[in-house]
Order: sequence, then structure tokens, then C-alpha cells
Amino acid sequence: MRVVIIGAGMVGTQLSRHLIQENHDVSLIESNQERARHASNRLDCLVIHDEGNSLAALEEAGIAKANALVCATESDEINMLICGLAASRYPNLLKIARVRNDDYIRLNRSGERILGIDHFVHPNVEASRWALNAIEHGAVGEVLAFPDMPYELGSIDVAEGSVFDGLKLLDFRSLVKAESLVTLVDRKGASILPSGATALAPKDRIHILAKEADMGDIFALAGQSKQSLRKIGIVGGGRVGTLIAEGLLNRNAEERREQKKARSVFSFFKSLMPKSMRTVTIIEQDYALCKELSARFPTALILNEDISDESFTAEERIYGLDLIVTATGHQELNIITAAYLKSKGVRRAIALVSSEGYGTIARQLGVDVVVPVKSVIVDSMLSHLMGGGVKGVHRIGDGTIGIIEIEIGSGTPLLDEPITAFRLSAGGLVMLVSRGGTAFIPKGDYVFKMGDHIVIIAKNGSDKEIEKLFGLSL
Repeated sequence: MRVVIIGAGMVGTQLSRHLIQENHDVSLIESNQERARHASNRLDCLVIHDEGNSLAALEEAGIAKANALVCATESDEINMLICGLAASRYPNLLKIARVRNDDYIRLNRSGERILGIDHFVHPNVEASRWALNAIEHGAVGEVLAFPDMPYELGSIDVAEGSVFDGLKLLDFRSLVKAESLVTLVDRKGASILPSGATALAPKDRIHILAKEADMGDIFALAGQSKQSLRKIGIVGGGRVGTLIAEGLLNRNAEERREQKKARSVFSFFKSLMPKSMRTVTIIEQDYALCKELSARFPTALILNEDISDESFTAEERIYGLDLIVTATGHQELNIITAAYLKSKGVRRAIALVSSEGYGTIARQLGVDVVVPVKSVIVDSMLSHLMGGGVKGVHRIGDGTIGIIEIEIGSGTPLLDEPITAFRLSAGGLVMLVSRGGTAFIPKGDYVFKMGDHIVIIAKNGSDKEIEKLFGLSL
């Protein structure tokens, strides 16, 4: 696959690096000279220092033979303009644009195709969705949900002295009676696809596939019990903080009808618990923004305070919270605030960071859930890039492991073949199957059938093998 990417910021660079690792042909255009030089020194691809809206630069990047164009600059308008420019010359080119303006997202959801753009990726929506999903599961760890399936992939740290401490995975099923599977173990910065001989150790981060109803009990065995989160604090009243508050507060039928009338972009969030049982406190430094938040969320407590002010953080009303979500635009402040407030008695903490690298630091400091915003955006873009048959792409662990959702079509080489025919040189596993509305973890007698929705876990670099096995165009 040939991809032209506009913008060599963190998102464009991460996306380029992943595609290059999977042996795709990547061209990167960046208008900032220093960024272009930095990318050229670190990426094995063509890097062009020019404006993305230059036809000459697009032609030099090979757009005439490209399969997709991804616009990931910081400007919505520039991203959309470049897509529109490319669409005028190459209408069959797949076009993906990163945007933050809610109006563009609403138009896209209503079915209108703006400037020939095939997919919009909204960073704030993606980050908020991730945070709300974690809150729904008690904020004890990251949880990846699969659409229309009762199974989830939960990530949790093994606590010292817990039942999982020292457990060999060969004995896992004798301990955990619910249908489940340990799919990945993160240990000392490395991701391991485990075998039956793998023994769990304290501070291992394990990724477990199980039904939503069973996940809480499994997390408890790891030493992390789910607790009711009724008093929730949000630090930062910007777009992400507002989205999270929207998902937590505006949940009754009348409000949903009003949201629909207002064509709210946030109305897809599902209820976490009855609104009457939850209190939300929003801490925001900007006075004008606090006034807007007060009008929008009349049931929430809005505090016009600086979270870094020691006199404010000493107040008991902050320490009485069950959960703190730090969602400012400064990732270092988010990490420090989340870790500090948790050390002072707040039960759970969620922090937004830019990348998975900072996520590792945050977890080591005691933050329960980390939302790596840039990585979440890249995953969303990859899901759109992978083409027909691929329903979703997610990266977990240290970023070297991928989760790929695939629908089995008529041209699949593995059609009617047993699961033993699925082999990847770097290691991989078919960990979940949905067939006819029923989801299950496949056993040795499983046979691939047309229409099956399967979920695969595999190491980076396996795209070509997966493409061959399932007849995909990755």
C-alpha cells in the first residue's frame, strides 16, 4: 500500500513509523524545516519539506500512484483543503483528515461527503471515548471493547501477593472458571505473547480477554478490585474535559432528545450509572470558560481554580473524590496531578498524555489509566487505512503488538480451513470469533467460515502474512 501523509508531528510520525514497519510505501510532507529534517533522520521514507497544499509537492510524493492520503496537520482547514485538492485530481484516492471542529464531524455523520473526504478522525472524541470506557469499568485499567460482542480486552497490573502472583498460565483456567484468555504480558518494557509455561510476576501488566460481566472478578484476582465511582473530578474544562462531562451527566431521555435537536456530536456515549447517583466536579483555571461550563452543566460543581495551586489542592473536597480525570492540554501537569491526588487519597486516577512513552511513566507513578491521545488517533487512522475486510486496528503493550478485527469474506484463502492453518512467523493468535450473533473464544476444533468476525493478536511486521492468509489489501 502507498500512503502520502501530510504533517510530521507526533501523529504523522507515529503513523509513518508503523506503516514503514509493515513494509508499506510512505511519503511524508512537512512545511516546517526542523520537523522535516527530524523526520528525515529517523524514518526510512521519502520526506519532502514543502507545503501540503502544493500540487507539485503532492506529485513529488507520488500521490498519482498512492492508495491513500492522510492529512494530520494541526489545522482542520488545511487538512480539509488538501483533501479537496487531491480529490479534484484523484477522486478514487482514500482520503482521511484529522479535524477538531464538531460541525465537520456532524456533517460527516449525517452522510454528507465534504470535499471528497472519506473519513474524519476527531482527536477529542477518540480520547474521550477511551476515558469514558475506562470509567465505566471502574478505572482499574485500560479496557478495549469490541463492537457487538460481550467480550473485552482488559489491561491490569499484577499486584504483589495477589492470586496471580507467581501463577503459571498453564494453571490459569483452573483458577479462573469464566471463559477467558491471557493474550499478552508486558514485563519491564517488553511485550510477551505468553505460553502455558509463562509465570506471572508482580508489576506484570497482563491483557485479559473475557466477558464484561466477568472482568471485575478477574481484576480482583490480580489484586485490583472494582469500586463504585460516584464522586468524579475532571481537571481541565477544554474540549476533552467537556466531552467526558457530557458523557457522565447528560444521560436521561429528555436530555438525549435535546442533544439530538442540537445535533450534538457527543450523544453516542452510553450511560455509565444513573445520573442521580453521580456527582461531577470540574476544575478549570479560565474564568470565562467556567461560566460557559456552569451554564452547560447546571448539576456539576464548577471550580475556577488552578490545580497547581498548593492551597487549593489542600482542600478536603478534592481528596474526597473517588476518581480524578486530568484532561488539561499539558501532559506533564496531567501526570503529576493525577499521581499526587491519588497519593492523597483519591481512589482512582486517569491521565491524558500525548504518547505511550509518557504513559509508561504515568503508570509507574501510580496512575491507574492512561489515555495516550496521539496513539489513539493513529489507531483510528490505521483502522480506516486497512481497507475492506478489516474492521478495526488497535495497538497495545509497548506498541509492537497489534489487535486486528477481520471479517471473513468469500475470497479468504483460510475459508473452511481449521484454526491450525493460521500460523504467523512472529507469533499470533485468533483470540475471539463472532458468528451469527454469538461470540466465543475459539478452540482447536474451530473452522473459519464466511461471515465470521474474528479478532487477531499479532506482532508488528505480520501484515503481509495476514494479508495473504485472509485475502486482504493491507
